[in-house]
Amino acid sequence: MKIKKAIIPIAGKGTRFLPATKEIAKEIIPIINVPMIHYIVQEAVEAGIEQIIFVTSSGKFSVEDYFDRNQELEAFLERNNKTKELELIRKIGSMVDVTAVRQKEQLGLGHAVLMAKSMVGDEPFAVLLGDDIVINEKPAIKQLMEVSLAHAGSTVIGVMEVPKEDTAKYGIVRGEFLNDRTLRMNGMVEKPKPEEAPTNLATPGRYILTPEIFEILEKIPRGAGNEYQLTDAINVLCQRKSVYAYKFEGERFDTGNIHGYLDATIDFALKDPETREKFIQSLQHRIKKYGIKI
Repeated sequence: MKIKKAIIPIAGKGTRFLPATKEIAKEIIPIINVPMIHYIVQEAVEAGIEQIIFVTSSGKFSVEDYFDRNQELEAFLERNNKTKELELIRKIGSMVDVTAVRQKEQLGLGHAVLMAKSMVGDEPFAVLLGDDIVINEKPAIKQLMEVSLAHAGSTVIGVMEVPKEDTAKYGIVRGEFLNDRTLRMNGMVEKPKPEEAPTNLATPGRYILTPEIFEILEKIPRGAGNEYQLTDAINVLCQRKSVYAYKFEGERFDTGNIHGYLDATIDFALKDPETREKFIQSLQHRIKKYGIKI
């Protein structure tokens, strides 16, 4: 079955980006001139997703507004013959069907996914976390869709290799390799200590899930952090049927923290021909200014 819907949870408060997030949604903070959330939605759209379901909280209206039409701004740009800018914002406003559901309490990723149950219905769906940007010619979520299709529409979890010492930051999968990229899972461990981690394959925020996950999420108790963990629901699902993990191709940026956000900004500035030379010149000047030795 074609996957047409994607859930993007964005209910977090963005405290690592205070004071900016006191007044604006973290997801709207730009990498150069493009909001972080744009890259997540663009990945989904390029993979064939037709509807985005944002799981939001108070103060997140700007994310929905960003993907809506702005008739007043369009009229202003048209009057001033700003054709390029007009085309850009019209494209953003029509790129995908967007809806939202409110998560009134932030009770974990599993709880956030469950909030979208009525909008997803009885069909498989994608989940993309709003903090994780993955850049690749073939979208990461599209890669997972293809693996799911090859395994009769099964659940597929996107994974990446991380240093052993970083396993305590992620959900870590375990199972049996079918090939160099695909693993038949027998479970996940949430943020294990390095010495207790079954592998170094972490889950950075890309999932293809079947609607059966909702019934499991409704029944599981609270887990780590006293929250409803998607990891716990996937572990239950692993006991019922085949669940797969796939080492997706692409460069991932964790923009949920300042260091990852800086990495993404530097990378995007160097990659874009319009900003590359100016960025290099500016960086060289400031390295000299502050007497930094490379």
